[in-house]
Amino acid sequence: MKKVGLGIAVVLALGLLGAFVVSRLGDAAEAARVGDCARISGTLGSLDYQALDCASEQATVKIAKILPRNEKSCPSGGMDYSTYVGESTLCLVPNFVEGACYGQHSDTGIAKVDCATKDSVKVAKVVSGKADRGVCGESRAAFFPEPAVTFCLERGDQKR
Repeated sequence: MKKVGLGIAVVLALGLLGAFVVSRLGDAAEAARVGDCARISGTLGSLDYQALDCASEQATVKIAKILPRNEKSCPSGGMDYSTYVGESTLCLVPNFVEGACYGQHSDTGIAKVDCATKDSVKVAKVVSGKADRGVCGESRAAFFPEPAVTFCLERGDQKR
């Protein structure tokens, strides 16, 4: 039962990140570069892209890849990228911080929360340079192939 609950929490957290999938962003995203971090908030019809330092508490996503306007598919394998379409397609991964917990946020889809928050997900480990679920052992893995990164996730709201 513990693994089922963790699976649901992980899917919920990553699904919330992609809540605004395939939306149009304004001119603010045009200056975006791979590796930049941002906070994307608002509703499907009215998104706000705010470039932020990756160390910011509010920076919830990181740009993994930028594709030309006519190419809409982000790299495959591992987890699905959140995709934002404007003049180009931004393939986004979570800007998860090791040791931090995340949960649902009505405006941004996901946000840092206290680990005691119900259904929170804790990032037990971040492994850059590898897209491999095996590096997480018993923890749930969320991994992206380009650039390669693996997030090892656990329930944040349960004491060990």
